Amino acid sequence: MISSALTKIFGSSNDRYLKSLRPIIAKINSLEESLLPLDDAAIAAKTVEFRERVAKGESLDALLPEAFAVVREAARRAIGERHYDVQLIGGIVLHQGKIAEMKTGEGKTLTSTLPVYLNGLSGRGVHVVTVNDYLAARDSEWMSQVYTFLGMRCGKIVHDMDDAARREAYGFDITYGTNNEFGFDYLRDNMKFDRAEFCQRGFNYAIVDEVDSILIDEARTPLIISGPADISTETYQAVNAVMGNFKKEEHYTVDEKSRTVSLTEEGIALGEELLKVDNLYDPVNIEKLHHLNQSLKAHMLFQKDVDYIVKDGQVVIVDEFTGRTMEGRRFSDGLHQSLEAKEHVKIEQENQTLASITFQNYFRLYDKLAGMTGTADTEAAEFKKIYELDVTVMPTNQPMIREDYADVIYKNQQAKYRAIVREIKELHALGRPVLVGTISIDISELISKMLQKEKIVHEVLNAKHHEREAEIIAGAGELGKVTIATNMAGRGTDIKLGEGVREVGGLHILGTSRHESRRIDNQLRGRAGRQGDRGSSRFFLSLEDDLLRIFGSGRISGLMNKLGMEEDEPIEHSMISRAIENAQRKVEGHNFDIRKHLLEYDDVMNKQREIIYEQRCEVLDGDNVQVTVQDMMEYMINLTVAEFGQERIESQDWDWPGFSQRMLEYFSFTPEWSEEERSDLKVEEFREKIVDAVAAKYKAQEEHNGEETQRQLEKLILLQMVDSHWKDHLLSMDHLKEGIGLRGYGQKNPLNEYKREGHELFDVMIDEMKVQIVSTLMRVQVMSEDEVERLEEERRLQQEEKAKRLQQTGPVDEEDPAGMTVRRNGEKIGRNSPCPCGSGKKYKHCHGRAV
Repeated sequence: MISSALTKIFGSSNDRYLKSLRPIIAKINSLEESLLPLDDAAIAAKTVEFRERVAKGESLDALLPEAFAVVREAARRAIGERHYDVQLIGGIVLHQGKIAEMKTGEGKTLTSTLPVYLNGLSGRGVHVVTVNDYLAARDSEWMSQVYTFLGMRCGKIVHDMDDAARREAYGFDITYGTNNEFGFDYLRDNMKFDRAEFCQRGFNYAIVDEVDSILIDEARTPLIISGPADISTETYQAVNAVMGNFKKEEHYTVDEKSRTVSLTEEGIALGEELLKVDNLYDPVNIEKLHHLNQSLKAHMLFQKDVDYIVKDGQVVIVDEFTGRTMEGRRFSDGLHQSLEAKEHVKIEQENQTLASITFQNYFRLYDKLAGMTGTADTEAAEFKKIYELDVTVMPTNQPMIREDYADVIYKNQQAKYRAIVREIKELHALGRPVLVGTISIDISELISKMLQKEKIVHEVLNAKHHEREAEIIAGAGELGKVTIATNMAGRGTDIKLGEGVREVGGLHILGTSRHESRRIDNQLRGRAGRQGDRGSSRFFLSLEDDLLRIFGSGRISGLMNKLGMEEDEPIEHSMISRAIENAQRKVEGHNFDIRKHLLEYDDVMNKQREIIYEQRCEVLDGDNVQVTVQDMMEYMINLTVAEFGQERIESQDWDWPGFSQRMLEYFSFTPEWSEEERSDLKVEEFREKIVDAVAAKYKAQEEHNGEETQRQLEKLILLQMVDSHWKDHLLSMDHLKEGIGLRGYGQKNPLNEYKREGHELFDVMIDEMKVQIVSTLMRVQVMSEDEVERLEEERRLQQEEKAKRLQQTGPVDEEDPAGMTVRRNGEKIGRNSPCPCGSGKKYKHCHGRAV
């Protein structure tokens, strides 16, 4: 009460902030008249002037009024659009690194041109992030007319572009693209072996369109680049075949709130019987237990046409928030393979993570981040906590006159759907366009069938009609049009009212149920009432809806029964609205916890990722990494001295066999010291002898390979080993995370345990990496072209000889002296190890092919 009274007197902090921007808006408006007489070339020349002023040290804040005035004039001339004052305010908010909440239809795309141009003057690049390729292409082509008019270059990043095209687009002043493309390019760049091949050039300033969708909704799923793991797919089919034997409550329980499924004691016993194992929890059977759990999830928690669709023989994920298909994305940890087994399509090989990052940590790379959306205020606390982003609610250009009716609730879903069709029929008869929002594909199709029976012509937009998304949504405001859309499919496309629609009441939004997030409901409502248009909205609910069934209060059902409500009779009551809002708050809190939990764990990985990527960049940027290699050698020499040099024991009694073995492991050679050289050694003398021996061995390597070649080998092998060990470390961290939750049963904090053990694993990886880098560099021998040709010719002749023998005598045992036995001198080379010839290829793809 006190807070609301103070707000009335002083205004909210949002109001006070907006008021503080008025002098800047007045300054921009005052410049407009002076720009009108200038010709196009003079307007474009302003960009050159601004760049020079920035180069001399003038701040972007100081340039803002002039730059914004120039962009407004350029937009008026290039595309016939003049920024409203509220769009100027939005531009300032975005430039200051905040989130601008702008209602649908207020022109976010045009608003963004102001801060994009201003920040593009620095020459360090600006990224505009959209939710899909269509919007990236549409917005870049549309707004590039403004940027080109002002002498700036604008490009776009879309799927299926090659690296050369990506590099060019990132090199422009302004680059449009999706969050996925930007994130994956970052991961791919940090797997490359040449800095010149990097696509991105830094993280200066980004504006995220539909910021709530990208930084909140999609933040639950990290970006992962993966490669095939050596795991058979047969087990998925075997486990899937026995799923029909498991009965709910008897063999497993489902927690719908947390979307988890758990085996009961009876279920474990049944699993052991069906999979023919004595103990599913024995370490040797842990893989079968994992497959069983994932298959249960696939069958009991994931619904076809809700969570995924089957398209062209593939299981394709459906985004629960937008209803869009997520081509190329796969559920991790074997779940996707379990769904493929369930749907009897080809089971793709399970993948191993090669690189990954969350959207939270990707977008925190930018020096300055901003966002815009129609709905952000409900998530303001999360934006502030995770991204340090403040939300500013923008005023509308025209007063909002949409009428939002109270929710109506029915006893069951059948009654609700009948009522929905009745309302559509009534409005359709008046000629009013209706946009029907559903939460899943199957509900879209159910309502579509009901409308077909009533002979009501309509369009259905869901994940199955993805390619026509913008076209269908853009026409949803035409007279008499009925459009059914899954969730927020078509978001980002304006719905403009057709002729005569305002006179009959404007667009009506009909929600077939409440989403678990208030924000998604607000997005649906926001499709009507743009720029002062007439319109209305209403949500239809039933006691059987998941939101009320799982999270709602049983008091609603009791009230309906007490009042003796008929099946087709709705109820409108303030208690219902409160119960629904409370249920939504519970789910929003639960989802925030999931995202926070994901981020807390990824923060551990992020610190390690930063170290590895920084190390790679230092190697790529440096002409000479010899100092790094020498530091590694010194570190390993110190380890060796600490392990075998003991002050209190006579040196002749030290563990010399162990020392020889360690030198072979670390440096690929054993010093040939006589008994006399090993006697009466002090620890410091021991160290100096090792230093000299290692230096002499490495010098011999340099002389054999050539100094320039050795420098190249150092860079190449360092990068190869970093990548190889980092990939294995990611797998180890995945396994650690998978089982860390069980530590809670031992009264230990799982996150703290993950941090501690993750740090230990990282330290071990770094040590192993150093050993392998140094030992490889100590033994790699570059062969001349003549030597390679001679070796290949010898092996070719051997193969021919062996083939002749086989024709004459049949298969020959390789160990039979009569056969051709290939013997290797020295250490055996692993198939996946770098080829000793120094080509940079794996041994199996190089000289190993001939063996």
